[in-house]
Amino acid sequence: MFSLALSNGDVILLVVFVALPLALVAFLGAGAVYREIGKGAFAMDHDLAPAKGRAPGDQASQQEQETEIRQMLEAKSYRRLQRGEEPLDVEAEMQKLMVPKVDLSADPELAEEVRQLVVARNERRLRQGKEPLDVEAEIARQLSDLENLGQ
Repeated sequence: MFSLALSNGDVILLVVFVALPLALVAFLGAGAVYREIGKGAFAMDHDLAPAKGRAPGDQASQQEQETEIRQMLEAKSYRRLQRGEEPLDVEAEMQKLMVPKVDLSADPELAEEVRQLVVARNERRLRQGKEPLDVEAEIARQLSDLENLGQ
């Protein structure tokens, strides 16, 4: 019978000269397949369309927010009743949630933080070649926006 005995050196040479070039050809031939990964009908390569609906600060969205908070509190109160606990006072909880947490005009640290943000924004606007904002007017506007969010 014919017996083929390969030494370790023969096996290594066989892999290097036969299997490695085949693997290299297969890898290079698959480049087009790899470039297609993530493409297609379900790819997320487009910008999201702006959300349609109300602006965050308008009256209708505030009423919707209050309605949702009330529903959440009523559900919480109902669950407490089901467990045999004291129910929530929904109106009192609503008042606590809807009242601003702090008086923004009485917080000088917040005003200083807003000032730093406005100054940084002005520096960025100047680098972009845009006109700087009036610092004091912008601070007042942002603080009033924060107060309006809390109401």
